[in-house]
Amino acid sequence: MSRSQITRGARLTQADLARGTDGADGHRDDDGCPILHVDMDAFYASCELRSRPDLVGLPMIVGGDGSRGVVTAATYEARKYGIHSAMPMSRAKRLCPDVVILPPDFALYTEVSAGVMAVFRDVTPLVEPLSLDEAFLDVSGAIRRMGPPAVIAEDIRSRVHDEQGITCSVGVASTKFVAKLASTRAKPDGLLVVPADRVVSFLHPLPVGELWGVGEKTEEALLRLGLTTVGDIAHTPLDTLVRALGQASGAHLAALAWGRDPRSVEVPEGEKSIGNEETFPRDVDDPEVIRRELLRLSEKVAARLRQQGYAGRTVVLKVRFADFSTITRSRTLRSPTDVGRDIYATARDLYDALGLQRARLRLVGVRAEGLVDAAEAPRQMLLDEPELGWREAEQAVDRASARFGRGSVRPARLLGTGEGDGFGGAPVAPRPRG
Repeated sequence: MSRSQITRGARLTQADLARGTDGADGHRDDDGCPILHVDMDAFYASCELRSRPDLVGLPMIVGGDGSRGVVTAATYEARKYGIHSAMPMSRAKRLCPDVVILPPDFALYTEVSAGVMAVFRDVTPLVEPLSLDEAFLDVSGAIRRMGPPAVIAEDIRSRVHDEQGITCSVGVASTKFVAKLASTRAKPDGLLVVPADRVVSFLHPLPVGELWGVGEKTEEALLRLGLTTVGDIAHTPLDTLVRALGQASGAHLAALAWGRDPRSVEVPEGEKSIGNEETFPRDVDDPEVIRRELLRLSEKVAARLRQQGYAGRTVVLKVRFADFSTITRSRTLRSPTDVGRDIYATARDLYDALGLQRARLRLVGVRAEGLVDAAEAPRQMLLDEPELGWREAEQAVDRASARFGRGSVRPARLLGTGEGDGFGGAPVAPRPRG
């Protein structure tokens, strides 16, 4: 199976991703493709279906059902009738009289979006959200830790499905523009890699309306010039495009037509946080198992903080129950920390304070927020504190892990559990897609 093909409704295994990846010259299809565009599939509708499995497979729309209501989102089954977002609800009901209509729940969508973005930031700090349900990621810094970009993309798809109960489509490419086009073609529930050396052949057959920035009026102007495909634009003299569209638009479209897009992934101010989450293979109600998982996650968060040169001022605990309901609790520390022992102590106290007893949990997560430069972070000094403490010990663990592999040194309480394992060392198996 070639990873440069669209895969629909089926999960790519690690073996699938490895096969068909290397060319005769030994290069991978995703070499030089560190940009991912991840887009949720029918996001609002998919969120609603989590609690309404009886509606799966039926035409369903989210929106206001009044006389002036409009469609906010539609399942793919509803789209087959020609229903789309922003359509008047009255027209949608004429197109499909049996369509199910649900009112929007924006609090739910915001909560699910936060969980999805946490998955992204667990992979890389370079995340540029475009809306609640889509974002660009630059995974250059994660390749050594997690594998090639397409493997990372499939891991993201798996985690979003397992942790949030919805599906997403991912485009993998060398630029933001091409990655976004790729994710659109991978929908629904798919992955598409556009190799760096095949960008032009991917772009040129596309209609001109596919180019970023081509609206209705620009498309009409291009069609009047006889330009119907991206390839037509690419082979049109720049002066002609500038005369027809203006300097900025003409130069912009000429560059995109050849796949040139120099924009980098831009992280919004105030968005930085580092966290890890774990979805258990089966719901857990044993507090000791949960505390052990919190320890493992805290150690991972601290290691990532030190690796990136940050210290966190606030520790956030996330708990998701078996029914998908989710709560978070946070505590701001007296001074920022990048020490796993401190993060775990705070996360454990937050968990214990919940008094959950034997509540069945689906997921737990630990996150550090309020990040500051670790070199400039003030540190709380204690009387009789030894010159070398836990931070130095964990830095030594970092050096050992860099030399002998991640997880080669770990707290005694975690001995017998594999790195990346949850639930007492049992690996978390990806949930198959039908």
